[in-house]
Amino acid sequence: MLLVVLLVVAVVLALLTGVHWYVWRRLVRDTTRRGSAARRAGTVAVVLLPLLSVGALTSGRAGAPFWLERILAWPGYMWLATLLYLTLALVVTEAVRPLLRRALERRADAPSAAAAAADDSAAGAGAPAVATAALATVGADGGTDADRPAGAVATAVAADEGPSDTADRQRSSAPAAPEALNASGRPAGSGATTAPDAPAQPELSRRLFVARVTAGAAAAVAAGTVGYGTYGVLRGPRVKRVTVPLAKLARGVHGYRIAVVSDIHLGPILGRAHTQRIVDTINAAQPDLVAVVGDLVDGSVADLGRAAEPLARLKARDGSYFVTGNHEYFSGADAWVDHVRELGLTPLRNDRVEIAGFDLAGVDDVAGESEGQGPDFARALGDRDRGRAAVLLAHQPIVIHDAVRHGVDLQLSGHTHGGQLWPGNYIAELANPTVAGLERYGDTQLYVSRGAGAWGPPVRVGAPSDITIVELASREA
Repeated sequence: MLLVVLLVVAVVLALLTGVHWYVWRRLVRDTTRRGSAARRAGTVAVVLLPLLSVGALTSGRAGAPFWLERILAWPGYMWLATLLYLTLALVVTEAVRPLLRRALERRADAPSAAAAAADDSAAGAGAPAVATAALATVGADGGTDADRPAGAVATAVAADEGPSDTADRQRSSAPAAPEALNASGRPAGSGATTAPDAPAQPELSRRLFVARVTAGAAAAVAAGTVGYGTYGVLRGPRVKRVTVPLAKLARGVHGYRIAVVSDIHLGPILGRAHTQRIVDTINAAQPDLVAVVGDLVDGSVADLGRAAEPLARLKARDGSYFVTGNHEYFSGADAWVDHVRELGLTPLRNDRVEIAGFDLAGVDDVAGESEGQGPDFARALGDRDRGRAAVLLAHQPIVIHDAVRHGVDLQLSGHTHGGQLWPGNYIAELANPTVAGLERYGDTQLYVSRGAGAWGPPVRVGAPSDITIVELASREA
């Protein structure tokens, strides 16, 4: 097992190293000149930022002071989100770079072609003039230049050529200076040492221009995407409404509303103000019952107890209920269960309560199995009246098959965040039966919330946060 863990760590580190090298190459090396201050600053940033990310990911579990976690969290986590979209954008520009270079080359070649055409035209126009000059040397009596003095012929030609051409002719008639010889006895500059006809500077300038344009575009796209995703988290979740018909639900409970909130993830970034926004949103919806479906926190009661205090102001006719998520077991699940009970929530730890018209059950998260806890469906649902509708609170969707076996009508879950950062939803689909929304498994329906917070980077892209009002519908009604 240890070997597998070490192999996974090695693969992850190799991947991160390769990605950071690629980003440095495209964003720093290709856009700056060797030895420049910009290149040095960019290189330092590409080395420092991943170290901050590692610190943000490990400081909490390493027992670092909470103040240090908060210092590392913002730059460390935000770089992870930025790195994702910066890398994706740079990969897209790989297809654009050669097209842009070719377009610049064609644009640069156009004036050269025009100049060449002009030279050809001038040469064609000069030929009749030379012929005319030659004919002009023929006298009226039919004589030719051979019959005339040489000086007269030279004078006539010079008069037709003009000053500059005459100067050229004079230079060409002057005796040539002896050529310098190289070490091999050949004229200097001849042979393999001849410089190329086309200067390298224009090509270098085009490459630098293309590198800067594509890098700037990729950076702008990444910054805009992460900025918008951060705003979506910090403004708070939006209310989503879903109607779920249950065959066994009594007519008198038709329209019963459950506010489902999961994955709040209070921590070094999301704190008391985040909790208050969630509480205000839930209370404004006036639900009959509130279900907090795990992953409330990323930290201890000592560090985050005050951040959770606004939960005491939740208002619902039939109360508020809580089940553990996997992150509670990273943070001290028993302590948090006691704390939320003090705040007025009712923990359901493999237990159930009877609500007018249906049973409400809750199971511990599967992460609790490492501590001898975990879900116990027999205890929560084994001896109930199966003629009544049953609603189950379970943090992770993967327990849906246990819910089906125990005759649950509706399971309410979270955990997936809807993928949180596109294209993370495709990865989440590999590990969860349902990533977001309502689906049916046999006679059991499963609803998965995308969650009200965010883990790691306070950023959501393609998976906006939500609080879902699940309205139960009776088929009899």
